[in-house]
Amino acid sequence: MTDDYLARIGHLIRDARQHRGWTQAQLAEALGTSQSAVNRIERGNQNISLEMIARISEALDSEIVSLGYSGPMHLRVVGGRQLSGSIDVKTSKNACVALLCATLLNSGRTVLRRAARIEEVYRILEVLASIGVRARWINDGADLEIVPPAELDLAAIDADAARRTRSIIMFLGPLLHRTDQFRIPYAGGCDLGTRTVQPHMIALRRFGLDITATEGLYHARVDRSVAPDRPIVLTERGDTVTENALLAAARHPGVTVIRNASSNYMVQDLCFFLEQLGVRVEGIGTTTLTVHGLAQIDVDVDYSPSEDPVEAMSLLTAAVVTESELTVRRVPAEFLEIELAVLEEMGLDFDRTPEYAADNGRTRLTDLTVRPSKLEAPIDKIHPMPFPGLNIDNVPFFAAIAAAAQGQTLIHDWVYDNRAIYLTDLNRLGGRLQLLDPHRVLVDGPIRWRAAEMMCPPALRPAVVVLLAMMAAEGTSVLRNVYVINRGYEDLAERLNEVGAQIETFRDI
Repeated sequence: MTDDYLARIGHLIRDARQHRGWTQAQLAEALGTSQSAVNRIERGNQNISLEMIARISEALDSEIVSLGYSGPMHLRVVGGRQLSGSIDVKTSKNACVALLCATLLNSGRTVLRRAARIEEVYRILEVLASIGVRARWINDGADLEIVPPAELDLAAIDADAARRTRSIIMFLGPLLHRTDQFRIPYAGGCDLGTRTVQPHMIALRRFGLDITATEGLYHARVDRSVAPDRPIVLTERGDTVTENALLAAARHPGVTVIRNASSNYMVQDLCFFLEQLGVRVEGIGTTTLTVHGLAQIDVDVDYSPSEDPVEAMSLLTAAVVTESELTVRRVPAEFLEIELAVLEEMGLDFDRTPEYAADNGRTRLTDLTVRPSKLEAPIDKIHPMPFPGLNIDNVPFFAAIAAAAQGQTLIHDWVYDNRAIYLTDLNRLGGRLQLLDPHRVLVDGPIRWRAAEMMCPPALRPAVVVLLAMMAAEGTSVLRNVYVINRGYEDLAERLNEVGAQIETFRDI
């Protein structure tokens, strides 16, 4: 390799390491080499093989160099352009991954209409394929068909794919009904700090599941003599823990009551799907779910997951920060009520159409038209709450919106250990964000965004917030290593280009 390529690769490795929060010594230990060797690599002073690049990419969970991969690696953004026209919201990422895990309950054929074509879904599909599930895109790639085998080959599970997604934890609920012993890799996904899986273990223990964790694996044993004999009270009103409890209850031949359940959008979509499988679920949309499970499920089912409220919030934010008039269509209104109320109090000018039903026949949709507005900082802090409160995943978008508003906004992201820290990446683009502690950020506005070249934050929503700020910044910005955005968004750059953005995908090498 030329000296120029070596220097560019070294810079990419350095940025990826720093975003992971590792020292050179930590990376060296992971690679089985010396700190001085890592230092030389990052300075571009050492020849480096493709094998070593691949090892570094795996250690940092960051695609340093792409070989034979057709998707984007970096984004070049020409900012300062106004958006116009209309854009549709895609189906929910979080609902789709839960529904894919739920297909393990069913011996029949499942078709998911307009399933999200995103990296998170691809990782789950890779895991399913490795254990014998047949999945294929049908109807010109619009829909996804899943057909399970008679017996799952859990010993062949794709560990690499599993470790790149948090959703693998939702295999526990359905698998405990398929076999008495199994192993799955630790959950991965976004770098959001330590999140305990203990609430999952507490809930699933009531179905006889016992977990020990060693050497990067969850070792599961199931005691068939154990079954819920009283209501299950979740110690955390989390989305995935509620889904895991639902998945376990669906194949328990009896009545299971789940209390302190999440009633968020992906949980409701999963409940609607379970009903299609023949499982009766009472209390959908509340914090108490009563599940009438079935010992066996063997039906051919066709289901349409609803639209993604977090993507809808992303697109609304794109209009706000670029001071554009934009219509966002197919917005799941009931899951953005608080966000829209806060934006209205901040002075956002928008209209909404009468509500209409999503393709699942249950979720309420609307079309929103956002116009350029003079915003004022909210009086109260921005903080998430379980549904029907402000969505946890929508909190980061208020960092970019608050930067466009007059005054100071306090954002308190109490759920994740690290995510608020990543929001300070907006300072590289001209933002004025002060990190008060790992959970609180103070945003001063209004600001004038400026172009910059930077590494993509390793957390999905902050990464998209950075991209949206780049769209508002005059000049040309570069956002490197955007795999994390592709985990949760389908063709985001291309779709934004269709309404006036100028975003180019490229690779260095």
